[in-house]
Amino acid sequence: MRAVVLRADWAPRDGETGRFDSREPERRIATRGNAAWRNPRFAVEDRPDPAATGDLVVIRVRACGICGSDVHLHERDADGYMVYPGMVGTPVTTGHEFSGTVEAIGQDVVDIAIGDPVCAEEIAWCGACLACRSGLPNNCTRLGELGFTFDGAHAELVSVRARYVWSLRPLLEAGIGEPRLFHLGALVEPAGVAFIGLFVSAAGFLPGSAIGVAGAGPIGLAAIALARAAGASRIVAFEPSRARRAMAVAMGADAAHDPRELGADGFAEIAREASRGRGIDRWVEASGARGVAERMAATLAPGGRVVLIGRGPHTIGLDPEHLIVRGASITGSIGHSGSGAFGRVIDLMAAGRLPMDKIVSGTVSLDGMVAALEDLRDREAGKTIVEP
Repeated sequence: MRAVVLRADWAPRDGETGRFDSREPERRIATRGNAAWRNPRFAVEDRPDPAATGDLVVIRVRACGICGSDVHLHERDADGYMVYPGMVGTPVTTGHEFSGTVEAIGQDVVDIAIGDPVCAEEIAWCGACLACRSGLPNNCTRLGELGFTFDGAHAELVSVRARYVWSLRPLLEAGIGEPRLFHLGALVEPAGVAFIGLFVSAAGFLPGSAIGVAGAGPIGLAAIALARAAGASRIVAFEPSRARRAMAVAMGADAAHDPRELGADGFAEIAREASRGRGIDRWVEASGARGVAERMAATLAPGGRVVLIGRGPHTIGLDPEHLIVRGASITGSIGHSGSGAFGRVIDLMAAGRLPMDKIVSGTVSLDGMVAALEDLRDREAGKTIVEP
C-alpha cells in the first residue's frame, strides 16, 4: 500500500531519553517530540499491507483529516527540531482523524462486518492501568497513539483494534451519502475532543449559558457547534484568522472577534456584553496562545469554568482571587475517549445538529499531502481532508 511516512533524526535534548517500542526495538518513542526529533520530513512510500489477525480490523481509508498536530510534526524550530510537543516515534505513518470501510477482520472480531463504514479512536487506551480502570481512558498511562506511536491513516489501509472502532451506520440511516458521510466520519475525532472538554472535563452547562471559545480551529469550531446544540444562549469566539471567524459564525457563534484588534480591556468588554454582565459560564481555550487563559479567568461567571484544550509552550500566571470569589475553576482536558463520546457525536451528526463538514476547506490526494502541510502553516484554512 501507499502511505505518507514521517521520518526524523534522533537528537535528544533537555534530558529527553524516550523509550523503545517493544514491538520494534529499533524504533524510539519520544515523550516530547520537540525535545528529541530533528529534521522531520514527510514522503509518500510503499509500505506492507496490514494484516487482520486476532482483534484487528483493517480499514480502507476513504478520508483522513490533516490535524494541527500533523502540521506541528512538519514544522521546525530555529534548531531544526519538530514543533510538536507530544509523544511520537518515527518512522511512522501519520494520520488519526479518519473514516473508511472495513476491508478485513481478525478471527476475534465481533459486531463489525466487512464493508461497514467506520471511524476509530486515535487514543489506544490499554484498559488495565489505574486511569483506565477508573474510567479515565484519555489519561491512560500506557497509551499508544494512532499516527504518532503506531502507523496511522494517511494511507490506503490502516489497522486498529476492534474496541476502538465505531460504526458510521447512523449517518447512512440518516440518508447521508458519499463523500459527505466519510468527511463527517473523519471529523468525529476532533469533535470528540471538544465533546469531552465541554461535557465531561468541564462538567457541561445549563441551557441558557453564555459560552466563549478562543481558537476557531477544528476543535474550537466543534465546541461552538456542540454548545449551540446543547442550548447555549450566547456564544462568542476569538480568532485571528478572518476565514476561521467566518466559519465560527457558520457553526453557530453569535459573534467572532479578532483578538489582535482588542485593547487591554476589549476581551472583558465583549465577555460582559455577551453575558449581560454576568460573566462567561464556560470558556473553551482551544488556541494554546499566551495570555488567553488569564483573560478567561478574569471574566468568569459565578461557578464558571475554563477548560484548557489547546496545547502550546505557554505558561499561565493568574490572580487566584478571580476563581476564589466566584467559586470558579480551571480544568485541563485531553482526548476523545470514554463517555460514549464517539457514538454521541455520530448521533448528533446524523440528527443534523453537528454539521462538521462545513469546515472542510479542501481535499488532496496522498501525493498532495506534503505540499498541503506547508500551505496549512498559515492556519487560515478550515479542515483539509486527504482522500487516498
